[in-house]
Amino acid sequence: MDQAVETLKKWVEESRSIVFFGGAGVSTESGIPDFRSVDGLYNQQWAYPPETILSHTFFERDPEEFYRFYRAKLVVKGAKPNAAHLWLARMEREGKLTAVITQNIDGLHQAAGSREVLELHGSTLRCYCARCRKSYPPSYINEGTGVPRCDCGGIVRPDVVLYEEALDQDILQRSVMHIRGADMLIIGGTSLNVYPAAGLINYYRGNRLVLVNRGVTPRDSEADLIVRGNIGQVFSQL
Repeated sequence: MDQAVETLKKWVEESRSIVFFGGAGVSTESGIPDFRSVDGLYNQQWAYPPETILSHTFFERDPEEFYRFYRAKLVVKGAKPNAAHLWLARMEREGKLTAVITQNIDGLHQAAGSREVLELHGSTLRCYCARCRKSYPPSYINEGTGVPRCDCGGIVRPDVVLYEEALDQDILQRSVMHIRGADMLIIGGTSLNVYPAAGLINYYRGNRLVLVNRGVTPRDSEADLIVRGNIGQVFSQL
């Protein structure tokens, strides 16, 4: 076993209040594409850049094209939790992990059994009318074609945070609370380039900041431990 993994295993055994902060790389081993890697959505051809299509302005201006992209690229059917999701759920059951803070919108942490999951960017598994706020099942927008409409005539949209939209303040405050109280913060599968989410790690006050990632991040110099590799493979060794 790699020395870094050995150290991480020892720290996990000694810790009692772990918080995990994760990004798209947590779900790539479940077949969900990473937004920013070489083969991710941001490097595929489309009529507009993904940042444009997934913005509030574009959603209101051209909902037809928004939903064509959304159904083609963000709705992934049949995805199952991988070793990373399952390990985190087990750590919570064992009383070691207090929260999962995720930038992902796929609901795989909950599917694995995690209960305290703070979804910074929302979820594709919830949707609602943008006008009257009536809730709808995800199949209402994930299946079919065209723009889904509510009985009131409003557009039914996914409960995800689009570009230009603010993050939920309650979710942010709870995330800060958990990070401040953690004796170990594990960050995995994220480039730490997306703000304000990436800025949450500034609230950590401990001395066991762990980065589990395939590549370098802007915060590597601040880490107490860096483990290189796919997060599911790393966690399966703990």
